[in-house]
Amino acid sequence: MNVSLSLALNDDQLDASQGTQQRQLSIAVSAIHDTGLNNGTRNAPLNLCLILDHSGSMTGRPLTTVKEAAQSLIDRLNPGDRIAVVAFDHHAKVLVPNQLVEDPEQIKALIQRLEPKGGTAIDDGMKLGIEELAVGKQGTISQAFLLTDGENEHGDNQRCQQFAELAAGYNITLNTLGFGSHWNEDVLEGIADSGGGSLSFIEKPENAVDVFNSLFTRIETVSLTNAHFLISLSPGVRLANLKPVAQVTPETVELPITEEGELAIIRIGDLMTQMQRTVLANLYIDQLPPGRQTIATLQVRYDNPALEQTDLLSEKIPVEIEVTESYQPSSNPDVQKNILALAKYRQTQIAETKLQEGDRAGAATMLQMAATTALQMGDENAATILQGSATRLQAGEELSDSDRKRTRIVSKTTLQAPS
Repeated sequence: MNVSLSLALNDDQLDASQGTQQRQLSIAVSAIHDTGLNNGTRNAPLNLCLILDHSGSMTGRPLTTVKEAAQSLIDRLNPGDRIAVVAFDHHAKVLVPNQLVEDPEQIKALIQRLEPKGGTAIDDGMKLGIEELAVGKQGTISQAFLLTDGENEHGDNQRCQQFAELAAGYNITLNTLGFGSHWNEDVLEGIADSGGGSLSFIEKPENAVDVFNSLFTRIETVSLTNAHFLISLSPGVRLANLKPVAQVTPETVELPITEEGELAIIRIGDLMTQMQRTVLANLYIDQLPPGRQTIATLQVRYDNPALEQTDLLSEKIPVEIEVTESYQPSSNPDVQKNILALAKYRQTQIAETKLQEGDRAGAATMLQMAATTALQMGDENAATILQGSATRLQAGEELSDSDRKRTRIVSKTTLQAPS
């Protein structure tokens, strides 16, 4: 199992006569199957934990459909995979201790016994879920699905964030699923972003099975884990001081940077075989002499759980730019689309901040800008949702909880039109 790494600049030339110039570096990475493995063959067993909210607000069809969705995933697990199930209301309990999938029907029967009751303590569920995943993480790909329909009324949101960061440190990925319209998008997005996973929205009970299975299909393609970019910048090249690096696909996430000597280290987490992770780095480049110049080198450090190997390294790839005295601007369309995806996310973030401050007009203006950006990148579904939210604010209407959730989701992802 190896990595595929491709680099591109938004403009691969620099003007030799100018001083400091800005460039966006797009870095796309994915895992490559070993020869002889089919695309549908997993590289390593899954170690899955379902962390399910069964509080009183889940009464009726919500809990029924969540149980159906969870049971559908049990049917998709292979011999050799591991499963654990944690249920939480205002307390948490282990419903299915971490174990090999040897009796799927018994596991489904235990899930079926869940009944709605109590309040919501997300962090208690996270704590038990991480502990259960730790039991089976050796030689596996560890993933959690955390579902809730409400606020963390009996818990501590800061503790949720701490658990997400702890999980990432233990190479455990946390995916969050918000059910209905009353969950806290800031909390679930924070958990998913820090936990290296994705945020999903189950707007209606009848969507639960499809959303669960779509997320499961994604994690089935994870082959390498704990991936980091190691970036060495040449003299005269630096990263931007403010928000220098962000992931733009498969969802937009602002990424932190750590330093090891002269290396800039960026954790990107799981690598998939059928989906790229694309990261944008914002570079400032001082004036350079004419000719082909190397402005950085890049390498990927990663783990291969199937072989129980850690800290593997890809080959180093140089980032080169042509410095010319006859400069003509030239934009790379693929990188430009990534730049627009990041702009859409940041514009929506500003809109949400303005709305929280009571500046409805400012929020509407920023949402309109985000809608225009979405159209520029060909994301018509996002543009429709973002413009709809802007129009409601301009008309003096309040955004519903569902409006806010949809706006957040489309700001982070590119929605696909129905086939």
